[in-house]
Amino acid sequence: MRQPLRGKAVFLDRDGVICENRDDYVKSWEEFVWIPRAKGALSRLMSHGYIAIVITNQSAIGRGIISRRTLEEIHERMGAEIAQTGGKIEKIYYCPHKPEDGCSCRKPEPGLLLQAAEDLELDLRASYLVGDAITDIEMGHKVGSRTIMVKTGKGQDQLADKAHWKIRPDYIAQDLSEAVDLILELDFAEK
Repeated sequence: MRQPLRGKAVFLDRDGVICENRDDYVKSWEEFVWIPRAKGALSRLMSHGYIAIVITNQSAIGRGIISRRTLEEIHERMGAEIAQTGGKIEKIYYCPHKPEDGCSCRKPEPGLLLQAAEDLELDLRASYLVGDAITDIEMGHKVGSRTIMVKTGKGQDQLADKAHWKIRPDYIAQDLSEAVDLILELDFAEK
């Protein structure tokens, strides 16, 4: 008999939500710049029992700009700093493919979300997705997760171009910290 679902998660894009976006990709730990209040927001998620999972497109691998090992080193250091503030990233899922590769794991396709739900026994319909791009929002909607677009990263520019969107985020927040406040508020109201 299958165990019950572990519950809901908060899925997070990395670049633009946790760290600053770079046009030339985050290629080393030295280029990883935290978005203000992100570490504290991740700590609050942990203290309220949420499972935080990073879902990120990392085509720099497919383009030969960085290796998988370099990406994993960046993620290890990111996780260690988050842990120092009382937070935790349960797992990181990334798509290494270029956009033209046509894979099922590159956002807005939901492959990584589906894999995380299977691996960790999560209820996607009870989960949240926080991203700074409309592709994040589209991916979340494809699996029935509630979506929050943040204005950090690409978010502000994406919001200015919303006339071209196929789908809209369920909520908009200034940054990850405000998104966490919103998640806590929404879940408290449902109890």
